[in-house]
Amino acid sequence: MKIDAHQHFWSYNPVRDSWIDASMEVIRKDFLPKNLKPILDANAIDGCIVVEANPSEAETRFLLDLAHKNPFIKGVVGWVDLCADNAEARLKHFSENKMFKGVRYLLQVENEDFVLREDFQQGISKLSQFNLAYDVLIFPKHLANVVKLVEKFPNQQFVIDHIAKPQISKGLDPDWVKHIKKLSTFKNVACKISGMVTETEDFNFQPEDFTPFLDTMVDAFGTDRLLFGSDWPVCLLAAEYKSVLQIIENYFIDFSEEEQRQIMAKMP
Repeated sequence: MKIDAHQHFWSYNPVRDSWIDASMEVIRKDFLPKNLKPILDANAIDGCIVVEANPSEAETRFLLDLAHKNPFIKGVVGWVDLCADNAEARLKHFSENKMFKGVRYLLQVENEDFVLREDFQQGISKLSQFNLAYDVLIFPKHLANVVKLVEKFPNQQFVIDHIAKPQISKGLDPDWVKHIKKLSTFKNVACKISGMVTETEDFNFQPEDFTPFLDTMVDAFGTDRLLFGSDWPVCLLAAEYKSVLQIIENYFIDFSEEEQRQIMAKMP
């Protein structure tokens, strides 16, 4: 089974989805299961994990409802306010739905010290009892403190989204490499090789631009802790689904069948 471990759905609302600004006109519309299913079929992808794109419990309920109605959706990474006093109760509520697999909190919009806050870490501490992963959406500037976070919670599964969003067009940043390698020493950390095409300057790239980044990820995590994610439909800002998939398939073409399976067949 081949799984796309990171994609989104939305019924476009210009107020709620204000992050989709005028420069993103191509994704200023609805993207729903009926739009994705033919694309997955055409690319021999058997299922997907849908990830929240709006920080609200309404978003989580919306995605869980879509998962209930569409069997190709294999799980939901939703949103819960981990800093709230009732975080544990809300996690318990959503985890009663077997499709609820994890939580994402938009750390990329917070300062570097946010992950060290007591209320946030209290929320993180509640996830493992419900067997929920935590998706880490950050920029490279957050990595040093994310290392501290991961070190504090050895029994919590963390999944780094979009290889922590390095600036692809500028080449490898030694600090990014250093922190990625440090994170990989914690066996409770995995990483999605996703979201790379939209971290290029003006969305211009050649497939080989990603090679040093993928080399770094494989060297650090191996294939057993890496997951393919398309980041559809956000990827459409820079490339079609097939092109995103081909970047990964072509990179791993000389790897063993088992290693290729590991990249494509895992869910967070």
